[in-house]
Amino acid sequence: MVKGIVNPQDAAQVLELGADGIIVSNHGGRQLEVGTSTIQALPALAAEFGDRMEVLFDSGVRGGPDVACALASGARFAFMGRSFMYAICAMGARGGPHVMTMLMRQLTQVMEQLGCERVEDLPRHLAPRR
Repeated sequence: MVKGIVNPQDAAQVLELGADGIIVSNHGGRQLEVGTSTIQALPALAAEFGDRMEVLFDSGVRGGPDVACALASGARFAFMGRSFMYAICAMGARGGPHVMTMLMRQLTQVMEQLGCERVEDLPRHLAPRR
């Protein structure tokens, strides 16, 4: 897996080098706000490379709606760390499970509002962000 991919040229090179997948991410996003938005880059990368390697997503995922958008945009999986870190700092060992409960509830609510029965169906029900 190679993390930090936001353009097709880098994804093609990573694939050529034999990587199993990419993590669409822009770690400089907090400092370089004019850089490519990962959620905008994700649909094209998933469409072009998703059948040849894993396409995962990281950057700006804060809650269930963000997870839904990432999955609808072609990601196989969405990483998130900040919400867990905040919860652990605030609640200790109870923080991680609390965040998981909230995320599941939020994702379920998004799916119910869309009339989507399965996570795999999100791309049909929720247009990718562009």
